[in-house]
Amino acid sequence: MRNDPSIIAALTSSPAFPTRAPGLNRRTLLKLFALAGAGQLGLGSASAAAVKPTPNGKPGDFDFLSGNWKIKNRRLKGKEWDEFPGEATVYGICGGVISVEELRIPARDFSGLGLRLLDVKNKLWADFFVNAKSGVLGTVPAWGSFVDGVGRWDSDETENDKPVIYRGVWDQITPNSCRWYQAASRDDGKTWEENWVMHWTRA
Repeated sequence: MRNDPSIIAALTSSPAFPTRAPGLNRRTLLKLFALAGAGQLGLGSASAAAVKPTPNGKPGDFDFLSGNWKIKNRRLKGKEWDEFPGEATVYGICGGVISVEELRIPARDFSGLGLRLLDVKNKLWADFFVNAKSGVLGTVPAWGSFVDGVGRWDSDETENDKPVIYRGVWDQITPNSCRWYQAASRDDGKTWEENWVMHWTRA
């Protein structure tokens, strides 16, 4: 999920993939893959507030995202929408069990890496995001899957000691375009407020 408060902070540009995302080295990746295979990445640690994902994930679910993309971003800042361009390069590896996204937003001097791992046994996708400013990969991902062409990832967070559910959604998927958006609920899922929308077009 991309709700890290520092995500809009000024970040240092990074060299070309795969050396981007400081701290995400071979040893870190191997450890994550081993944990995913053992089902030890935090599945079930979220409270009952977030919707439980449907266990139907399969290799290749993120193949639609592989390639080079141009992105139109709209992010809510206070009560105003901030619009800015971005771009991404996505690689599917290990037979579609892993998807690696390098996100670049020069207009905001930001870069980061999305890492999605399929827990083959539990048929769920773990979604991580690495902010290039910190280079730190969290150990508790959001878990989700695709149902009827729409992917949803919920995660429970806390802001000002109050619970918040963040939801990331992939939809409007075509061979040359797709949409990702993030929404937040502060009333246990009764209402949602979108705070980031990304329209992807294949470059």
